[in-house]
Amino acid sequence: MVDLALAPPSADRLIRAVGANGEIRVVAVTTTQVLQEARRKHSMTAIATAALGRAMGASLLLASSMKEAQARVNIRVSGDGQLGLIFADAGQDGTARGFVRNPQLDNIWAEGDLDIRSAVGYGGFLRVMRDIGYGEPYSSTVELVSGEIGADVSWYLASSEQTLSKLIVGECLEQDAITQAGGILVQVMPQSATNERLIRQIDERIPDSAAFGRSLSQGKTVEAVLQEFLHDLDLVILPASKVVRFQCRCSMERMLGAIKILGEAELRDMILKDEGAEAVCHFCSQVYRADRQQLESLLAEMQS
Repeated sequence: MVDLALAPPSADRLIRAVGANGEIRVVAVTTTQVLQEARRKHSMTAIATAALGRAMGASLLLASSMKEAQARVNIRVSGDGQLGLIFADAGQDGTARGFVRNPQLDNIWAEGDLDIRSAVGYGGFLRVMRDIGYGEPYSSTVELVSGEIGADVSWYLASSEQTLSKLIVGECLEQDAITQAGGILVQVMPQSATNERLIRQIDERIPDSAAFGRSLSQGKTVEAVLQEFLHDLDLVILPASKVVRFQCRCSMERMLGAIKILGEAELRDMILKDEGAEAVCHFCSQVYRADRQQLESLLAEMQS
């Protein structure tokens, strides 16, 4: 965690808050820089950028509740829309990455806004995997209920993790560019799960993604947006925040390790036919090339 004063002014941040006399916990994140970096790396259209941004924002919000420094959360949205698979990965350390199967999908519009629900699809599945860094990761899959990623993740939290939650993710679009993006997660503490009045208040005060995007378009900070939505629930924003950023975990060593898994026969074939190997990371589009000498060294290592 870092003090707000120490974070770069333009850095994306994750903040925490409590409210309703400790009956709710709140996490909010800005993902503007994360999203702009993802768009640059994958050459995405605005609609693909927005959909991936929502998935990465949701994964950062879910990862924020994990305790282990190496813990990570994957969100896999397999909808029947034209975007195809949307995959986001985020760590408790504030790093995020992801990709979309169809990054160059032409923008789809509905009443002047990007029609992300149609692009994602109204049918399909949402899979969430939590990995604490050791042992078997925990994963669960639910059907998509709306194609709105925030609502679908909220449904997952209620049905698979039995946590009453409201999660919204959204963005501000100006001239085909994402200028602001982020998300909010509000969760009811277990001891207050039967407080119907509180649950109704949260439902009424946390808007949909479009309204959230409009608040972002006014240049408000995440703290200001939280106060706007939850001002009458005695919200207390905690004084420390975490910087979040786009960061991939790929490396040349990982690429060579993946080649090693293919086995000696496949490796020999690469040496004889291609005199090398090339791999592209799905998450960041980084291209890795191994020459003949590197592959021969890898083969000798395997044989020894």
